Amino acid sequence: MTDSIMSKAATMEIPINSNGDTGTLPEDDSLEQAAKLQWSLDEKVGSSRGTRDLQQVMVSGPNLNETSIVSGGYGGTAEGIIPTSSIKGSNMHHSSSSSSMTADEATRGVAVEKLETVKKWGLNTYKCTKQMISERFGRGSRTVDLELEAQIEVLRDTKRKYENVLRLARALTNHFYNMVQTQHALGDTFADLSQKSPELRDEFGYNAETQKLLCKNGETLLGAINFFVSSINTLVNKTMEDTLMTIKMYEGARLEFDAYRTDLEELSLGPRDAVAMARIDAAQQLYQVQKDKYERLRSDVVIKLKFLEENKVKVMHKQLLLFHNAISAYFAGNQQQLEQTLKQFNIKLRPPGADKPSWLEEQ
Repeated sequence: MTDSIMSKAATMEIPINSNGDTGTLPEDDSLEQAAKLQWSLDEKVGSSRGTRDLQQVMVSGPNLNETSIVSGGYGGTAEGIIPTSSIKGSNMHHSSSSSSMTADEATRGVAVEKLETVKKWGLNTYKCTKQMISERFGRGSRTVDLELEAQIEVLRDTKRKYENVLRLARALTNHFYNMVQTQHALGDTFADLSQKSPELRDEFGYNAETQKLLCKNGETLLGAINFFVSSINTLVNKTMEDTLMTIKMYEGARLEFDAYRTDLEELSLGPRDAVAMARIDAAQQLYQVQKDKYERLRSDVVIKLKFLEENKVKVMHKQLLLFHNAISAYFAGNQQQLEQTLKQFNIKLRPPGADKPSWLEEQ
């Protein structure tokens, strides 16, 4: 009876109006009674079966590894079943994609930072170049410290003169070294001739002793001159050069300071709306940074110039005294005074042949 009622209900046509709502059926009462009857039967059977299933589930428990999620409506195909293992795999794929996205974001952040650095460098270079061109053509103003710039010019002139002294001292060393070598060879020749010429033995012998003495005194004087050249070279190419490098940094900071000062002055003469005020504030901050840098380097230059002058006087006083005493003692033939001069300035001479390699090194 139930099957016949359900088959009848399944074959009945359900009219649908234009709004998608079902129309009023003539057999509504009979269909409703059949549905209630079927629902009561299913409820009795389902309650008894559900009690047994619940007891079985509580004893054994569900297997989560075999749990599936059914997708789709009633009567769907098997394609709608999604195993939970595929969900786990998708989660792992999602985590790996998230880590790759994080790496990409970090790389992008580094690239953006480099781009900002290049942008700031380009803007700074443009402003400094503009300021330099304006100064050369006389259209821009520059910060001038007359006293400091005069000291810098004196230092540069002094360095040029000291470089000339260094060049001449090196030339004297080379020439005097060649003369000493010639005297040494001439003394050996005189000594050899004194052995082979009995009639001129005494004359050759006197000259040989004289040349050997001159050669010995010449080597002593060469030690003093080499010490003089080394000290002048340190003063010119290290001490003065270090100060000039600081001066170069100071001049670059001065150019940047004037460039940002000019930029701030131009913005201050413009409109005073919200955007312009924001630009003025930013320019004011950059100007203050450049001003602090300029003043710091200016202070460094002043201090280094002061210490350089003191060091130069001290070094040159010692070296000029050494040079004078050594030259005077050599040409006066006063060997004792020449040696005393080297001891006074703590100059140690290399023994003859110290620069030559040993016979083991020559093998």
